Amino acid sequence: MKALRIHAGPAARAHIAAHGLRPGDVHVVPGAAGGPKGLILGPLDRFIFGNWLAGSGHTVHLVGASIGAWRMATACLDDAVGAFQRLEHDYIHQDYVLEPGQKRPTARHISERFGLGLQAFYGGRIGQVLHHPRYRVHIVTSRGRHLLAREHRLRTPLGYLGAFMSNTVHRKALGAWLERVVFSAAGPAGGAAGALPFDTRDFRTRQVALTEDNFMPALQASCSIPFVLQAVHNIPGAPPGAYWDGGITDYHLHLDFHAQQGGAAGGPAGLVLYPHFQKSVVPGWLDKGLKWRHRATPFLDNMVVLSPDPAWVQALPNAKLPDRTDFPRYGTDLPARVKAWTQATSASVQLADEFAAWCALPADEQAQRVEALQ
Repeated sequence: MKALRIHAGPAARAHIAAHGLRPGDVHVVPGAAGGPKGLILGPLDRFIFGNWLAGSGHTVHLVGASIGAWRMATACLDDAVGAFQRLEHDYIHQDYVLEPGQKRPTARHISERFGLGLQAFYGGRIGQVLHHPRYRVHIVTSRGRHLLAREHRLRTPLGYLGAFMSNTVHRKALGAWLERVVFSAAGPAGGAAGALPFDTRDFRTRQVALTEDNFMPALQASCSIPFVLQAVHNIPGAPPGAYWDGGITDYHLHLDFHAQQGGAAGGPAGLVLYPHFQKSVVPGWLDKGLKWRHRATPFLDNMVVLSPDPAWVQALPNAKLPDRTDFPRYGTDLPARVKAWTQATSASVQLADEFAAWCALPADEQAQRVEALQ
């Protein structure tokens, strides 16, 4: 494999060595926050949801934050392959108007345009997401507390400063400023949302039923980066307050998936298959600079991470994955950004091809190509 690297926790590695990786083994698929970086995973998403997992019949939980929530909700749509292709196109071609004298679009303008885009994308199709026969989507958001309970031009920066300082001391201390609120679909039977596929004792958490009324605001909130988009307030059916990007509390969804139960016959607890844009699973957005929190923990023991090889990334435009720095890099030159991002997503077909080839190998050969998740 030249483009793809596969890392796995100890329980997942033992399972692969004994049984290989089969679609029926996978009970959770996470989708990380990370903005344009998630574009690189489009071909993997199309293969996994349009082909590989489609051949199994069990329930799979899809947990997403920010662009990961958008991806996981898209997996639940009819014709998921076509929907992922549209997501990729829409994200690559997003463009915003600069007001006179401004160097960047306002948060209000971005929020308005993004909301319209979500409406155009999911309008008339929310029921497909909520009542998918096999997939249960969980949208992660971050709800502000105290100073962050309402968005305000002075209190919000002060609140995030307090959140940053508290988080540096201890991740759980971040819960004084922000709490994890997960909007969960009930599935084809409707009714109350089922149990989350991860343990929640690591961080202050609430679960809310995902419905027709709150799907759009919950998804927009999960994608609302502070100071880039506006917070979404008072989501129907959820506690009142301001809701922001789910990546703030759970950047890469470093959740206690090891507590999740219900594996395939003859195997351990169900595995977590994680198409990701890097091998490390960072807990929260404010942990990006705290390298000691980037290591694997027992939470990830049953996880398999699919990520691009750093050497392969060097061959992409600008020798990196698409990311938010490309917006100021290209400025108003939309065609140049579209060209760079399209080249990157076209190259990432190699990730899906190599994963498909790996899946076809016998268990012992699969295991030889899996590295420890550290």
